[in-house]
Amino acid sequence: MQITSEYLERAIEQLSKLPGTGRKSAQRIAIHLLKQNDEYALKLANAIIDLKNKVTRCNICGNVSDSDPCKICENQKRENGQICVVEEFNDVYIIEKTNEFRGRYHVLGGVISPMDNIGPDQLKIQDLLKRVGGNEQINEVILALNPDAEGEATSYYINKLLLPYEVKVTRIAYGIPMGTELEFIDEATLSRAFTSRSIF
Repeated sequence: MQITSEYLERAIEQLSKLPGTGRKSAQRIAIHLLKQNDEYALKLANAIIDLKNKVTRCNICGNVSDSDPCKICENQKRENGQICVVEEFNDVYIIEKTNEFRGRYHVLGGVISPMDNIGPDQLKIQDLLKRVGGNEQINEVILALNPDAEGEATSYYINKLLLPYEVKVTRIAYGIPMGTELEFIDEATLSRAFTSRSIF
């Protein structure tokens, strides 16, 4: 096959690296972009650049934000006594869409996974313990990790570490199928899971 445009081929190659995007999908996206006017392409390019340059991590909870601390941590109307522990920042976005949880978050940055050489020290577990034992007056830690082997192992590990603290440890209810990641769960199911959460 003779390549007629190196620039088009390069765009297809980069787009095909996106999650869930094969070469054919990448080719369709690249051709779509090529057909758009310059203003659209410039806005998209600037949005990607701003995403990389201006989005930061909150030093308190680990969520992504345009500011540090993030808007959730700064919001005085949120419940100070509850911390919802999640694996990644995209889980915060998914839970927020349910409008069920009004507390604060703690993003671990992953889960314990020996197969991937990820241990407890590589996660923000110690930061969680500092928050629980600090001056935030935490009375409940909600574990909202994915219900798979790694999520379960991480939940049990955190629960064990929290035993010396005077804090209730709960987990979101199992209306969620085992092996399913939070980002693929519909809002109604996730909302019910929060409403019927149980003691760990």
